[in-house]
Amino acid sequence: MVFIDRIKVHSKRIVFPYVVSIMQIPKLSILDLAPVSEGNDFHTTFCNSVSLAQHAEKWGYQRFWMAEHHNMPDIASAATSVLLSHIGANTDSIRLGSGGIMLPNHAPLVVAEQFGTLEALYPDRIDLGLGRAPGTDHATMHALRREPERMDPEFDELLEELEFFMGPVSDHQPVKAYPGNNSKVPIWLLGSSTYSARLAAVKGLPFAFAAHFAPDAMQRALDIYRNNFRPSQQLEKPYVMIGANIVVADTDKEAQYLGTTEKQKFLSMIRGTRSKLSPPVKSMDPLWLPHEKHHIQTQLRESIHGSPETVLNRITELVNRTQADEIMVNAMIFDHQAKLRSYELLSQIG
Repeated sequence: MVFIDRIKVHSKRIVFPYVVSIMQIPKLSILDLAPVSEGNDFHTTFCNSVSLAQHAEKWGYQRFWMAEHHNMPDIASAATSVLLSHIGANTDSIRLGSGGIMLPNHAPLVVAEQFGTLEALYPDRIDLGLGRAPGTDHATMHALRREPERMDPEFDELLEELEFFMGPVSDHQPVKAYPGNNSKVPIWLLGSSTYSARLAAVKGLPFAFAAHFAPDAMQRALDIYRNNFRPSQQLEKPYVMIGANIVVADTDKEAQYLGTTEKQKFLSMIRGTRSKLSPPVKSMDPLWLPHEKHHIQTQLRESIHGSPETVLNRITELVNRTQADEIMVNAMIFDHQAKLRSYELLSQIG
């Protein structure tokens, strides 16, 4: 628990002069979906992603992950491995990865080849986060040649096949991943339910929970993961990452204003309409109906919007509840400079 009387903001670091006790803030990483704001094109969006990754590297963030989504006008990270390669070419040291690749959308051999290629290009910097959701709607699932009724039972088999192609090769193995075999790319399982938590535990893999859009099963999933964890060659003990929407500004009022872009996105999602990211608004009241407000506030209850002091308190409370080893931050902010400012302030409170 943190008790803070006042806060001083310096140019290089945020200093909390009167702290009775403080829990160590875990590692911080960034999830970037290459969000497309109103008025921007894809080229500008990708330039912004590079800019964010370069600043994140300078500010000491642990990882920079991108996620596979399809048929969404406000998300341009569909070709995830291509974008990660572009980010890698424009950064030096920050870890890069997928948060995640939707494995049932792809042949495991292709995923092994793509991430084996990334590892060869950027040694010891690549993570492979895997999800089992489609990352899109049913119509697009069919366009991806994915059969919805076969989604769940095959995921563990696909994971085993992927591990096979990324593992050591034998003389009599007819198909090998070149590159990809013998790679040491860490595999993560991502989830918003208990399924991936249980599988990650059995496989001895790190687990990332998507609290930024599906917080309901979070505590149950973490308990299942930790209680059933089996050590593996990759991981000796459980490792938990929590995905969270976090917006930091100089004041609570400004952060809450910037956070209305996030709320508008989720409003459009529950209404079944899609558009580019909307600019922030002074009030959401004219935009949503009471039942929509309740739904979104429930879904986004783990979102953290506020000043550095407010955000520190909320992150500490989240870590106290989850014992998270790492926080993967998604800042759904319309203006790129305001987004950079948010991540800079966040990097200073750890």
